Amino acid sequence: MSIIVEKYGGTSVGSIERIQSVSKNVAKQVRQGYKAVVVVSAMSGETNRLVALAKSMTARPSDREMDTLLSTGEQVTIALFALALQNLEIPAQSFTGFQVPIVTDSVHSRARITNIEVESILAVLNAGKVAVVAGFQGINSTNEITTLGRGGSDTTAVALAAALKAKECRIYTDVDGVYTADPRVVEGASRIPKITYEEMLEMSGSGAKVMQIRAVEFASKYEIPLRVLSSFEPDEGTIITKEEDIMEQPKISGITSVDGEAKVTVRGVPDRPGIAYSILGPISDAHINVDMIVQNIGTDETTDLTFTVNQDDLHTALDVLAPVVRELDAETVVGDKNLAKISVIGVGMRSHAGIATTMFKALAEKGINIQIISTSEIKISVTIDREYRELAVRTLHSAFRLEERGKKE
Repeated sequence: MSIIVEKYGGTSVGSIERIQSVSKNVAKQVRQGYKAVVVVSAMSGETNRLVALAKSMTARPSDREMDTLLSTGEQVTIALFALALQNLEIPAQSFTGFQVPIVTDSVHSRARITNIEVESILAVLNAGKVAVVAGFQGINSTNEITTLGRGGSDTTAVALAAALKAKECRIYTDVDGVYTADPRVVEGASRIPKITYEEMLEMSGSGAKVMQIRAVEFASKYEIPLRVLSSFEPDEGTIITKEEDIMEQPKISGITSVDGEAKVTVRGVPDRPGIAYSILGPISDAHINVDMIVQNIGTDETTDLTFTVNQDDLHTALDVLAPVVRELDAETVVGDKNLAKISVIGVGMRSHAGIATTMFKALAEKGINIQIISTSEIKISVTIDREYRELAVRTLHSAFRLEERGKKE
């Protein structure tokens, strides 16, 4: 019998009634002959409640203790979900991350999965039970609890699907698939029936919150079909799969945006080999993810290096670079939080010219100034003032006529 992995997010298990409702969906899959593994998040609001408790103790709680605290949210959900299935006469057994075990590295609060030992889960499945697994968490080589960061339950689900060679991994959320843009911003946004791993990676990394980027990376690497569905309204959702599995690609699949961007600029850096590493190396060592990078060479044998980070990492980045600036004899380092990143994404742009021209013209006509530009084979991203984020998304969605995609499909 085929194995399926189903993940239910916080809103899908946000109350006892919701858990009872989605457990009926799992029971249906089992009665159809599937072996089911269910990955669940903490109930909606629970993680924020736990964070607030920690911060009532100290303004800067340690990552190690936060991992221990936050992992309890999923532990509550797995027990309740298993009980709900048992009440439907479906045998079920819950697993915390360390009971599986899901082995990770030792970077607390943003750990990465290094191995999953699936023997215990296979034993439960072969005994005719549903395995209900806590998402978001694991255990390191010294038996300390770790967490995978926000959205980590998606990663848990896809990693389990890969380890178990599952037929499909289904991500149940409060939306019914991946859209051409955020429907809350663009009224004419339409659901995308099929999208490639490449496009979903770019969309996840550029602001689309439907899928966690590491989960898509896992799915792409092991070619696990991903399906994003709503746990509230039955539908086919969106399939995320290989490019060759999609017959015809539009030029552009979607427009994404991020308004939590910050810009760091190191000014007046001596223009010599190794400067970029001298600046970005310490940033990497501090586990800060860098996104867009621009270097401008001046006429006075100095250069300005600008890059973007998550706004939550800005102060840490500036603190890290303060001694670096002195060591390099650079002029200064400055930061700016008031930015948004807008991205146009589509594998179809590989064979279509003029995408950038259309994008830049549409923004210019609305008086939206571009600060940084970054391109790849299937993505063009720009940073703009945060106040123009929604206007830019609506403008580009219209410029590329993405509202027509939903009508055709």
